[in-house]
Amino acid sequence: MATMAQATTPPLLPGEIPARIAARVIDTLILTAIGVAFGQVIGFKYDWLVMTASFVLAYFVLADVLAGATPGKVVMRLRVIGGQGEKPSVKQAFQREWFMLLGAVPFAGPFLALAAWVWIVVAMRSSPMRQGVHDRWAGTRVVQR
Repeated sequence: MATMAQATTPPLLPGEIPARIAARVIDTLILTAIGVAFGQVIGFKYDWLVMTASFVLAYFVLADVLAGATPGKVVMRLRVIGGQGEKPSVKQAFQREWFMLLGAVPFAGPFLALAAWVWIVVAMRSSPMRQGVHDRWAGTRVVQR
């Protein structure tokens, strides 16, 4: 027999694509401001590229692990969960977010990042739980809060 807490727990609804894109845009604006400010201090050279790419990856991984959401996801009322509804592990968060490094590949990065985004969105559209390829690899889902 279901307990009262189980009976009143709402189902986890998948995070829909427009909200997920809006969350990424918010995070991108935050990260762009930080990256530009950092570049103005140290210059926009190879070391800036490596350090900024590392910071971007750390931003997403740590936000997933510590809070289950980046600031953009919080604003859009989304969160990342593991297979049992828990916050993702470091391994899951890294598996989910490593593709962010594609944009930092010199010259080809923007094209690689665009291809990855298209692949992710196509996968989300075909998944009833709106899991992108990165979510499937990591065993995670993005759900509405």
